[in-house]
Amino acid sequence: MPEFKSRHRVLRTILALGALCASWQSASATPDPVTVTTKGAVQGVARDGVVEYLGIPYAAPPIGDLRWKPPEEHALWTGTRNATSFGPACAQVMLLGVFAGPANTNEDCLYLNVIAPRDTQAGGEKLPVLFWIHGGGFVDGAGSDYDASKLAARGKVVVVSINYRLSLLGFFAHPALNKEGHLVANYGLLDQQLAMRWVKDNIANFGGDPDNITVAGQSAGGASVAFNVISPLTKGLFHKAIIQSSASYLTAIPLEVAEKKATAFAEAAGCGSGEDEATASCLRNLPADALMKLSGPAEGFGPYVVTPVADGQIVPGGGASAIESGSFNHMPIMNGSTRDEGNFFAAIPVYYSGKAVTEADVESYVKAIFGGNAGAGGTPPSYPTGTVDKIFAHYPSSDYKNPQLRMNAIQTDVMVCRIQHATHLLAGKVPLYAYEFRDRTAPFMFPELPEFSALAYHTADLQYLFPGFHGGDQGIRHELNPEQQTLSDALVDAWANFARTGNPNRPGESIWPQFTSDPNAQSYLAQDIPRLSTISDNDFTTDHKCDFWKNLLVYN
Repeated sequence: MPEFKSRHRVLRTILALGALCASWQSASATPDPVTVTTKGAVQGVARDGVVEYLGIPYAAPPIGDLRWKPPEEHALWTGTRNATSFGPACAQVMLLGVFAGPANTNEDCLYLNVIAPRDTQAGGEKLPVLFWIHGGGFVDGAGSDYDASKLAARGKVVVVSINYRLSLLGFFAHPALNKEGHLVANYGLLDQQLAMRWVKDNIANFGGDPDNITVAGQSAGGASVAFNVISPLTKGLFHKAIIQSSASYLTAIPLEVAEKKATAFAEAAGCGSGEDEATASCLRNLPADALMKLSGPAEGFGPYVVTPVADGQIVPGGGASAIESGSFNHMPIMNGSTRDEGNFFAAIPVYYSGKAVTEADVESYVKAIFGGNAGAGGTPPSYPTGTVDKIFAHYPSSDYKNPQLRMNAIQTDVMVCRIQHATHLLAGKVPLYAYEFRDRTAPFMFPELPEFSALAYHTADLQYLFPGFHGGDQGIRHELNPEQQTLSDALVDAWANFARTGNPNRPGESIWPQFTSDPNAQSYLAQDIPRLSTISDNDFTTDHKCDFWKNLLVYN
């Protein structure tokens, strides 16, 4: 009997402790956070030191009569909207290998995501905002591909990622539409700009500072940043810019080229060659799946697709002339590239074919790109006679272990030297910080490819800012090793510092020098393991043969 009483007392003690523990857990558990926007309340979710509000609509669905029109504000909603899962990605077919996907025909896709440090929700000092624009050649990608939790939690910034209209739905300049009296052609850029206005109006409620917004992006996202820097429509909407791995904004597609492609698309789609209201109606009534089928296959751009267009209002003209003349929104800018940009693009045909790069592939690429016109969208002027032979002479096959490395060198240097040209144009006009990501051990998002070395490929740096980045659903996620994690920490700190102050260095440090107009004091931050360092502009020029390319590349 005494033993029974003793056991009973122990059981009662355990139950009491369990009840106390349950009571404490209930009292300390963080309820699902709710924040009010100008359109209604949204309920997010807390995880891993951050609060996420996912899939918030920032515009009315651009469907029906709103297809190929500037985005309109979303209607008010009643009650509290669930914001715990991403909105659908925008319609896309071409996937750039494993970079994006899955393919879809979603037109109702204008959603954004807000990721904030968990401790901002109780109020206090407003944090800097990093507004992220995804890449993907203006034809694919989604904000949901990027895990911004490390930037938010470690960097103490509020991150906003967005979707915007892509491919033929985002960049389309048919004359019948252009006569309707609204802004035209660059609907994807207009989406980005409406999302920026949403941030200005709402981000304070999420802990962000509407007067300290940095717009950042990579590849087509970086070009988007630059086009928004030169757009007169964004004046005052943001305060700093980060342009990663892009120089395509130096030129813009001429409006007449975009109109010809759109007219050819209308004929192929069965809407005829007219420029009247009936043609516009026919285009808007095309089924989304039929429209996207004409945008091209998964492995290549279709004949009707254009990238941002020099429409004269959203994009006044090419970025090179705008920067050179000073006709842009002046602000601190970070601009950079990866050591082996071209390797990503060299990997895409290998991924689809399963065959290693050959010397014939290298020759076909050079002849296709440099044997014709040099202007935007394949417009004049043409490359000088003998350009192809000069390129082969500067990149002899005997200098490379295999054709893939030769292809990488050519494609990389073309892109990187264009980025250097943009850096030179910006130098002295704004506070400027230049970099080169050089970690050639970076994990590769593609599956194993025949006779292929990944190196510091285009997009390789994204996984250092966004943990586990691997592109679309077919990409391979990798964890970073300890040395790479150290580099990741340094890059996240630099991006957050820049968002906070316009200077990527910590207070009192000068690891990353400002890129000035003084040719004797121009250097880049070399982002590599085991440590950060700097490289001079002269060494950068030598590494990428930019003295050769500057006499060939066309920017106007």
